[in-house]
Amino acid sequence: MQVGYPFRVDGRGRTADASDELHIRQMIEQVIFTIPGERVNRPDFGSGVQQLIFAPNREELAAATQFLITGALEQWLGELMVVEGVEVESEESRLTITIQYIVKRTQQRQVVELSQNV
Repeated sequence: MQVGYPFRVDGRGRTADASDELHIRQMIEQVIFTIPGERVNRPDFGSGVQQLIFAPNREELAAATQFLITGALEQWLGELMVVEGVEVESEESRLTITIQYIVKRTQQRQVVELSQNV
């Protein structure tokens, strides 16, 4: 078991934990939604997706987002997972990110879908 994110206390008064699969999903969210420079001891941690929020929502935004996410996940979580694909769809003011990956330890294929209003 891993420490759950966001950090919280569970019903037993202890630090909440998460299964390995949930922990990887939580780490994916951290990588995607952390702005580079936001973490003091890891200034290059994150994906830079937040920089694109005010950019025009077009196919170019989806392609740039896909590139940023794939690179960040491979850099920061490459020892835990293999990224099989990142799909980014932009519809009106919503950006939907679908990530397909394999957990290296278990060889299980997983899919995560995240949405962000832009």
